[in-house]
Amino acid sequence: MTSKLAGKVALVTGGSSGIGLGIAKRFAEEGARVFITGRRQSQLGEAVPAIGGNAAAIQGDTSNLADLDRIYATVKAQAGHIDVLALNAGVYEFGTLGEITEEHFDKTFNTNVRGLLFAVQKALPLLTNGSSVILTGSMVSIKGFASCSVYNASKAAVRSFARTWIVDLKGRGIRINVLSPGYTATPGLSQFMTDDEKALAVASVPLGRLGTPDDLGKAAVFLASDDSGYVTGIELFVDGGAVQI
Repeated sequence: MTSKLAGKVALVTGGSSGIGLGIAKRFAEEGARVFITGRRQSQLGEAVPAIGGNAAAIQGDTSNLADLDRIYATVKAQAGHIDVLALNAGVYEFGTLGEITEEHFDKTFNTNVRGLLFAVQKALPLLTNGSSVILTGSMVSIKGFASCSVYNASKAAVRSFARTWIVDLKGRGIRINVLSPGYTATPGLSQFMTDDEKALAVASVPLGRLGTPDDLGKAAVFLASDDSGYVTGIELFVDGGAVQI
């Protein structure tokens, strides 16, 4: 059986842990040459052998435009182009209305919105016609959670980008879709939820479990491959049905 991403060059931002790592592993398994980015070199060093295949890591902060330029220059020098761009880098922290600080707002929007926008814009010269761009959203794009208004709004902005960019790029055949996780068992989730809170979350999921990075990885392969060749501008929820009820 032919691998779904054989011969493709993929870049996964925030690919050193959690959902990004799950995506990168699946891309490599399906035959893609995978580049990952991350801010911490130590995590990148552990992720590359875990991904396997022809994986490589580029240290950098995608909210920093100079780092983005360096990341894309490296990919161009080593691979020449990008067929699949999966933008997973993001930050999450609480901020209750009435106590929201400028620092909280700027940190969240600089990475989740500003950084993502310029990551796509600066990639345009490298993206092949017919390539796939996958933006990591969240179920909070359509669902409100207390003390998360800034984060939730940042993910709603991501979803809005996809709708407009498929029009802006009309004629190049570039597909842009949003992959929106629900509750997913990652190291990051444990920083924000106690075991009791996780149990309550699971109780609200129709499929009765937390998602895994591999669940997201498999969905990302669908959006990256020709299997979704006539799919663009959508938000694909991989959340066990949590936002549908």
